Amino acid sequence: MAKQIGIDLGTANVLVYVRGRGIVINEPSMVAISTKDGKVKSVGVEARDMLGRTPETIEVVRPLRDGVIADYMVTQAMLKYFIDKSCGRFSLIKPEVMVCIPAGTTGVETRAVRDAALHAGARRVYLIREPLAAAIGAKIPVADPSGNMVIDIGGGTTEIAVISLNGIVVAKSLRVGGNKFDEAIAN
Repeated sequence: MAKQIGIDLGTANVLVYVRGRGIVINEPSMVAISTKDGKVKSVGVEARDMLGRTPETIEVVRPLRDGVIADYMVTQAMLKYFIDKSCGRFSLIKPEVMVCIPAGTTGVETRAVRDAALHAGARRVYLIREPLAAAIGAKIPVADPSGNMVIDIGGGTTEIAVISLNGIVVAKSLRVGGNKFDEAIAN
């Protein structure tokens, strides 16, 4: 049977949940890339530790900006790293992956996430809107006919949604999150 993985692909951090094991990865959304050949050198905590300590030959980047993919190839490499790390590098059966996406993503942005996960090693990819995933994670009765408001503040986006009858009734996705809050406080 294929492993089932849930990935919260955030601007600041990536959380990976494996069914039966819980959250197995909580690392920064950072990738260290060689400036000479463009190859990925490290991902996550290792890349964050290189930040500010690397020579001119290595650049540390965040492949997601404001909750969406800014660099497709680097995001794909990052997803591959996290899928391999959570399943084992030599797993014979590709996992089924569910990825959280902001409520306000366009069709192009949605396809980019799906394609990146498929090319990173997923057998099947399912997408779920972040406010709905947050409501389910908070054990809010999403199936009830009453409206429940959810506010999900991430590193790059803030998602506000009213959820009822297993769906999002109305949602607003703001491209402002914790990173901009930190910047405003520092200024």
